[in-house]
Amino acid sequence: MRRREFLEAIGGAAVAWPVASYAQEADRKYRLGFLVPAPRQSPAIVAFFDELRANGFAEGQNLIVSFAGFDVRNEQISEGGKAVIASSPDAIVAGPELYARALQAETKTIPLISMSEDLVGAGLAASLARPGGNVTGISLLSPELDNKRQGLLMEAVPGARRIATLVDASITPPYHLDALRAAANSRGVDSIFYPIKKANEIGDAFEAAKTNGAEAINVLATPLFFINGQRIIDQAAMLRLPAIFQWPEMADQGGLLGYGPPFTEVYRQRARQVVKVLRGAKPSEIPVEQPVKFDLAINLKTAKAIGCEVPAGMVLRADRLIE
Repeated sequence: MRRREFLEAIGGAAVAWPVASYAQEADRKYRLGFLVPAPRQSPAIVAFFDELRANGFAEGQNLIVSFAGFDVRNEQISEGGKAVIASSPDAIVAGPELYARALQAETKTIPLISMSEDLVGAGLAASLARPGGNVTGISLLSPELDNKRQGLLMEAVPGARRIATLVDASITPPYHLDALRAAANSRGVDSIFYPIKKANEIGDAFEAAKTNGAEAINVLATPLFFINGQRIIDQAAMLRLPAIFQWPEMADQGGLLGYGPPFTEVYRQRARQVVKVLRGAKPSEIPVEQPVKFDLAINLKTAKAIGCEVPAGMVLRADRLIE
């Protein structure tokens, strides 16, 4: 065979192979499990399935939700983890650290696509580049962003000399709190921490913060505070305390400030990782990703209601204003 004919034959094969592969993939039904704290109809989950459809995986066509583990609370994790494993999914969209740990204890083979404040720091992934094992996902940079949020809160309330910080006692390490305290002290601000293990402790923490003279609230990044976000927002409004939250969408719910990656965009990012797994990539070789977009949202209606005058320069820098 002459060289030109050989190259044409190879080129034809290169074109034909992906088509055959796609046809074979299109005939297959993929099974996807969930164990997450988000409700099924939440904007983030809706965005997740929209992103899957855009990449060729549509529920009711070639995608089956094998275990509908949505809106799962901490006390349901163990039972839910066993149920989703029993449904034999091709991959599982796992909630944050506690959810991923429960699933990892049940399986070392089913790919788990998790989202955690710090996947590597939590020991769920060996490194960002090569996570190893069966877990990959999104690492939210929360230790760094918590400090950034504290700074933004002090900028929004420049006269504050005492800030209360809500802490998830189950996951926030002491060294993280030490760094936040040192950063606040360097600016002449006293930071008081209120560890919380259960949702029913949130009200008491707010009352204690107000009694101790707190002038603002830094709500640290954790699923516990996201799930109970509306309760915290309402409590802060009732006590007229400026507060900052992990997700910009929480300003839409009435929080004064939200800074971080848009929650819906993070779920679209997770969906693209699921696509890689369903197409055959090993989770051990899929790099752990980090958010790439960060928004500052300010709710000016809340600011007016609680009597907080956010500096004009900060308002001008905001990515989104709720008026």
